[in-house]
This record gives sequence, C-alpha cells and structure tokens, in this order.
Amino acid sequence: MKNVLVLVHDDEGQEARLQVAFDMVRALDGHLVCLDVELLPMVAADAYSGMEVARLACAEHDKSAANRARITQNLSREGIAWDWHRVIGMPDTAIENAIGQADVLVLSSHLDKGDTVELRQLANRIVSRIRRPVLAVPKTCKGLDLHGTVLVAWDGSREADQALHDAVPLLGLAGEVILIDIDEPKGPFALESAATYLSRHGIHPSVEVMQVESGQTIYSAILKRAHAARAAYVVMGAYGHSPTIETFFGGVTRSMLANSDLPVLLSH
Repeated sequence: MKNVLVLVHDDEGQEARLQVAFDMVRALDGHLVCLDVELLPMVAADAYSGMEVARLACAEHDKSAANRARITQNLSREGIAWDWHRVIGMPDTAIENAIGQADVLVLSSHLDKGDTVELRQLANRIVSRIRRPVLAVPKTCKGLDLHGTVLVAWDGSREADQALHDAVPLLGLAGEVILIDIDEPKGPFALESAATYLSRHGIHPSVEVMQVESGQTIYSAILKRAHAARAAYVVMGAYGHSPTIETFFGGVTRSMLANSDLPVLLSH
C-alpha cells in the first residue's frame, strides 16, 4: 500500500482528509495523489440559466484555484512525495477514473447540508463501486496514528474478508490489533481463520466475541468497544447487503459513516 489518493475540495472535511493522508504517506513511505475536483454547477435549465451557470462556474473556479495554491504551498513543506490531478466534473466519476493507480482512497465519512450535495455521503456512494479500500474520515479528525490500536470488526462476510486483506499493510504498523467477532461465523470465514491469516503476516491480534446489549445497535457496540480500546481507527467490510436494501432497512455501513467519530477503513 504505497499510493494514497485523497479528494481535494474546499469543504468542511478537507483538512481532516489531508492530515490523515499525510500521516498515511509518511508511515507507509508512500506517495500522495491529490485529486482536485472542480465541481460543475447544478442549475435548473431554463431561458435564464446560462448566465447563472457561468457565474457559478467562475466562482467555483476561483475558489478551487485559491484552494490549490494554498494546499500546494503547504505540501512543499510536508516532506512527502506527491502529485496533483485537477478534474472538472462530478466527484464520483473523477474518483472512478483516477482510482486505478491508487491503493487506498481517503474521503470524508459524512458532510452536512452546508456542503454541496455532490460531496454529501460520497463515501457511502463510492465504496461499493470501486475495487479499493476507502478510508472514511470524520471532519473533526486531526490525524491518524497508524502505530496505535486498531479494531477489526469481523462478521464472516466476504466483505469483511476483503477488508482484512486490504488492511494488512496498515495492520502491520499497528501497536495492537483487536479482532472482534460480531456474528460467530463458521467454516472458511470463521474468526479463527481470520486470526490465523493475520498471524501468517506477523500480525497477532487479540480475539474477542462482541456482546451486543439489548436495545443496542451493532454499529454503536463497535464504536463503544473502539473507544474503550482507544482505537485509532476501525476496519470493517462495507455493505454485506446491497446499498439499496441498507437504505430501506438501515445497516452497519451507513450508520458507521453517519455516526463514527473515528476513521473507518471500508472494503466491499
């Protein structure tokens, strides 16, 4: 895991994304790819919309240029390898086109109504559409301690298995790895198999069976255990059910993205 792709856009989550990406690149001796997305204005089409589109496009361009100048100046002082890709368009498409040469994508876990609609719940939309892990970062995050404790949520799903594989380069840096069993699966996706897999990579996790209290949700139980362990971040599979089903019936992925105050590494 060497190539870290981070979304650059002047929104409330940008500083948190950048600080986490900087920490990852330093710890991994990697390379930072900044994907600067200049958004196209969304305006209802009518006889008078052309002038408004032009005004909004100019405003976005000026904002993006100022943001780019500020960040590139800061990057020159960070002492890391980086490059910059500027794209005009929609963030989903820009990420799908750029993800091929990246090992991990850093996005905000959730942005509020104060930010543009194209960026709200972007991690939620994109995680099931790309074949790369997504590190979803809350906007209050100040950085990422990759040498700290990591909580891995295991439910025996193929998504959890993929997340475990994807996280190995990061877990190898951790001071402690806690593997919690949510669903007590059997067979090739049993908890013991996951622990054995990690041990063959020189990672020796502590193993726990998570008890979900009456009336408690799975995502809140994961976060409670993560906070008790003072975990730096959580690793878990994303969307064991389809996003559409989770939209109607709720789900751990959506709830974690909306409520976690810790970064979450997700794979689908």
